Amino acid sequence: MICKTPIIYLDNLKNNKLFVKRDDLLPFSFGGNKARKAKLFFDEIIKGNYDYVITYGSFSSNLVRIVANYCKKFNLECLAVTPESYKKSYNSILAKELGAEFVVCDINNVKETIENLLKEKKEQGKKPYFIPGGGHGNIGTQAYVDAFNEILDYEKANDIFFDYIFFASGTGTTQSGLVCGKIINNAQNNIVGISIARKNPRGKEVIVESVKEYLLEKGIGIQNISDSVTFIDDYIAGGYGENNQKIIETIKEAFKKDGLPLDATYTGKAFWGMREYIKDKNIKDKNILFIHTGGAPLFFDNLKEWIK
Repeated sequence: MICKTPIIYLDNLKNNKLFVKRDDLLPFSFGGNKARKAKLFFDEIIKGNYDYVITYGSFSSNLVRIVANYCKKFNLECLAVTPESYKKSYNSILAKELGAEFVVCDINNVKETIENLLKEKKEQGKKPYFIPGGGHGNIGTQAYVDAFNEILDYEKANDIFFDYIFFASGTGTTQSGLVCGKIINNAQNNIVGISIARKNPRGKEVIVESVKEYLLEKGIGIQNISDSVTFIDDYIAGGYGENNQKIIETIKEAFKKDGLPLDATYTGKAFWGMREYIKDKNIKDKNILFIHTGGAPLFFDNLKEWIK
C-alpha cells in the first residue's frame, strides 16, 4: 500500500510560503511519481497473472527503473523499449542490474515495435502487459487523484489552503490526476504544470484528453476542462534532458540550503521554472506547494558532471 508522503514547510519564496510534498520519499525504489503510478499498474498485473512486462522510456527513465524493480520483486520478465542509443546513467545501470532488457528503435517506429513485441511474446506463450511511457493512462491518472486527496487532507488537518500547486509536467499523467482531483472535489487550487519537454498546444491537449478519458470512465460530467489546465512551456531550456546554468545553480542551492535533492531533467527544471513563473507573474502572499516527483538517481548523474 502506498504511504501518504509528507508535506513540509521549506522557505519563504519571493514573499510567499513555500511547501514541498515529498513524493520522492515513497518507500520503493527511490520513490517518486513513477513509484506511485507503478504500484497501481502492478496491482493489476499481479491480479491478472501477467508474466512479462513491457514498458517505454529513455535510458534515464525513472519509470523503467521502477518497473524493473517491481518485476524483480515479483519474478517477472521486463523489457524496455527506448528511442535512443545507450546512455549510461544510474537509472539504466540499476534497470539492467534488476534484469531489464532494452530494445532500441527509431523514434518513428516506437508504436510498431511495441505492438510487434507484444505479439511475439504472446506467440511464445507469454502473457505480456504494457505500461505506457510515463505511466500514461487512467491508472496513472488515478495515482495523482489519490495524491490530490492527500493534499486536501493536509489542508484540512492544518487549516491551510495552497493557492498554487507546482510540479514537473512530462507525459502529463501526473497533471491529469491532479486536475481530475480538483474537478471531482470542486477545489480552487491553481494547478500549474511546468513542462520539462513538450510545447503547447500539444502539451496541454494531451492533458485535456487524459482528463476527459478519466472522467468519462468514472461517469463524471465534463465541461470547460481546458480552463482547468495550466501547462507552462516557457522553461523547457531546449527540451527533454536539456538544462542551463540557472537550473544547475537552482539545484545546487536547493541541496546546500535545504537538503532537497533535485535533478536537471525533471524536478530541478520544474523548481527553477516555478520560481521564474512566480517572479514573472508577481505572485505574492500566497501558499505555494511544490510536488517533488522524484528522480534521486538522476541527482547523482548531475553530481558526477558538476565535480569534474
